[in-house]
Amino acid sequence: MNALHENRRANRVRVAVVIVAAGRGERAGQAGEGPKQYRMIGGKPVIRHTLEAFAGHGRVDAIAVAIHPDDTALFEAAADGLGRDMISVHGGASRQESTRLALVALAGHAPEIVLIHDGVRPFIEAGLVDRVIDGIADDAGALPVVAVSDTLKKRGDDMYVEGTVSRAGLYAAQTPQGFPFQAILDAHENARRSGLGNFTDDASIAEWAGMRVRLVEGSPDNVKLTWGRDIVLADQRLGANAMRGLPDVRTGNGYDVHAFEEGDHVTLCGVDIPHDRKLSGHSDADVGLHALTDALLATCGAGDIGTHFPPSDPQWKGAPSRIFVEHAVGIVRERGGRIANADITLICEAPRIGPHREAMVAELQDMLGISVDRISIKATTNEKLGFIGRSEGIAAIATVSVVYPGTLPE
Repeated sequence: MNALHENRRANRVRVAVVIVAAGRGERAGQAGEGPKQYRMIGGKPVIRHTLEAFAGHGRVDAIAVAIHPDDTALFEAAADGLGRDMISVHGGASRQESTRLALVALAGHAPEIVLIHDGVRPFIEAGLVDRVIDGIADDAGALPVVAVSDTLKKRGDDMYVEGTVSRAGLYAAQTPQGFPFQAILDAHENARRSGLGNFTDDASIAEWAGMRVRLVEGSPDNVKLTWGRDIVLADQRLGANAMRGLPDVRTGNGYDVHAFEEGDHVTLCGVDIPHDRKLSGHSDADVGLHALTDALLATCGAGDIGTHFPPSDPQWKGAPSRIFVEHAVGIVRERGGRIANADITLICEAPRIGPHREAMVAELQDMLGISVDRISIKATTNEKLGFIGRSEGIAAIATVSVVYPGTLPE
């Protein structure tokens, strides 16, 4: 029996935990409540679930958390009331550097072993923590893994399948990853001195340093929350109460109108339609896409088309309006939103919209990335009333629904 295991029997082992939570979480979008580690699932921030798992584990003696400097208040609120003193340290420019800084902060406590865990893996089980602790030896770390179940394909340079990769002996790595403390701290310091900063996990650094890493049984439930959808599913999994369980579905509305001027075609919903006049505007004056842009931006309080593309800016003169729509779609997706549907009504006496509806839907499908059954384009006249009825211009109304991560606030 090695020395670590002998000490465990005497209850003298000191186990420290590093929780890495300094990332920005761009892939999950930036919601108003902050990066993904502070998004709400089950009525608590993601990181609160992670902290509770380790703070309540009887074998954990010390916890250090690497956070982003901008997240100090968010972290303090998330950790409030846990009943455990924690070390918080500002992380670095990469996960690897954030981990090293947290290890340095723990050095004064002289732990014998350390577990390093992703802050956005909130479903960590006590049994898994025990398996990792028990798998660590004087000269070896412990890595929780799950066997790869999907068929793996290797891509060729031409984007065709080059071959099928055997799954035999392949595993997906999880955290927490455990190591003798001084050995992994030395490995991190040596990697930094060697100018190596692209390791994807701590086991990779340990392997590079010559340390053996034992595989232990992971858990399929120990998922890492990466995308906005992951956070939604995590919240559903935690069984929020009836009010918190309502999905965060938001509806945005947009309206635009342009007058006619001399020309030979109009552009509506991305399609050029022959006509005896054209619409007047700084860009291509596509009223349908302008209204759609405003509707998309409205779902996340991101202003309107004039905020992002002021007509006083000469670079937008004659610009295709799909640029505006794609910009708004990007903002929605950055915040984790999924577009559920889009509905546009074009109001004009002429030209006729029906013959061009299919082409318009195809354009919107490409811009929005949703199926055609979620796109509606309608047209109506103004019954010869008002400026539209006098054929002086065209108006458009757009409505979109977007589902954002999390649940409807109380």
